[in-house]
Amino acid sequence: MASASLQFFAFILALFGVFGGITATLLPNWKVNADVGSNIITAITQMQGLWMDCTWYSTGMFSCTLKYSVLSLPVYIQAARTTMVLSCILSAFGICISTVGMKCTKLGGDTDSKSHACFAGGVCFILAGIFELVPTSWYTREIISNFLDQTIPESSKHEPGGAVYTGFISAAFLLIAGVIFCTSCFKKQQGAWIYPPKQHHFPSTEQDSNAGYNLKDYV
Repeated sequence: MASASLQFFAFILALFGVFGGITATLLPNWKVNADVGSNIITAITQMQGLWMDCTWYSTGMFSCTLKYSVLSLPVYIQAARTTMVLSCILSAFGICISTVGMKCTKLGGDTDSKSHACFAGGVCFILAGIFELVPTSWYTREIISNFLDQTIPESSKHEPGGAVYTGFISAAFLLIAGVIFCTSCFKKQQGAWIYPPKQHHFPSTEQDSNAGYNLKDYV
């Protein structure tokens, strides 16, 4: 019962990780640059994401530009696009597979099939978390290195946006959920290995005594 509750908790974490990964992939604020200037009225906030760049003015105007050209983008943005999409796909597969393998559901057939499905769902969550953690770390490294570079003007420097933090948190949720699903299956298999089913051995003394008794009757 405790294992089923732990799996349900991991499933909730995985749901948060999936929604967080999709949100981080679509948000345009992977890096933010606030240029106040000499007048607060003309202040603008520039945000750059994986798919679009947006500019927000203090007057209330908001404009976005899509990044149509893929080859013109830096390598880390291209890699972030690919890995984040793969992370979303793997996490979605993990949700479907882990639903079949959870103990609190009636799907998946016998116990061994549910255990294998639970382990496969945990592997999907771990891979999704890794695919999401790598681009966010790489993107953050590029932001920090450009920010510390003295040759880059202040107007071109950026800071990590909300999408980066969302990616880190959702990747942690997916990794934790994947580890919980995998270890719950391992514990079950380990218990079956250490404590094998007892075999009932019937003593033959009773049969021998009965056979001797029958022979005495015929003497």
